[in-house]
Amino acid sequence: MEKILTDAEEKMQQAINKMSERFLHIRAGRANAAILDGIMVSYYGIPTPINQIAQINIPEARQIAIKAFDKNSLGEIEKAIHDANIGLTPNNNGDFIIINIPALTEETRRDYVKQIKAIAEETRIALRTIRQDANNLIKKEDLAEDEEKESIKEIQELINKYNQIVESKTKEKEEELLKV
Repeated sequence: MEKILTDAEEKMQQAINKMSERFLHIRAGRANAAILDGIMVSYYGIPTPINQIAQINIPEARQIAIKAFDKNSLGEIEKAIHDANIGLTPNNNGDFIIINIPALTEETRRDYVKQIKAIAEETRIALRTIRQDANNLIKKEDLAEDEEKESIKEIQELINKYNQIVESKTKEKEEELLKV
């Protein structure tokens, strides 16, 4: 029984971590190196994460500077950023790539808030699925009725805790996006 509870909590924490990771990819009008996470560059024919072949810096609040360890890969890095379709235009000056982050319009901010809410809802659905799976496992165990009810109650308390985390992280990101 304890294993079911532990597994459920672990899965819920993974859902929260995934949500937080997805939130990082939604830009708030400020430069953030996480925007480039997941972009793969063809480095001598091998798909390589951008942060493994270049140093990524934030020299200003609305600017990302990418300095390749190998200057010959600048063109490939620039191409990979274009192909990633993240809504940013890289400028290659021969030594490094500069990405200027445009200020967000009110409409863009609202669209991003919608995306945040959709991600949060997907996370809530994942949490409910985890709860349902845990409850089904508890019901399959040969437990006394009161022990089964107590276990189901513990799972419910767990999902309540994680739903609070979803709410607070969503509200925090929403405020960050709407702050001008």
